[in-house]
Amino acid sequence: MSDQGNGSDGWRKSSFSGSNNECVEVRLGKNEVEVRDSKRPQGYVLRFTTAEWSVFLNGVRAGEFDT
Repeated sequence: MSDQGNGSDGWRKSSFSGSNNECVEVRLGKNEVEVRDSKRPQGYVLRFTTAEWSVFLNGVRAGEFDT
């Protein structure tokens, strides 16, 4: 992931997202991870504990969400 011009507020998006700005952004906190839609940065934010985020990432890496 990279900061890709999101300022100093800590939001990051994948460098694989390209320039179409259709992706999610992630911000890592001390005890939580926040996720938002890059098209609507002022919209809703999903919050996960770091443990929940870790389980999700492990599932992604294991291909659990592949279709």
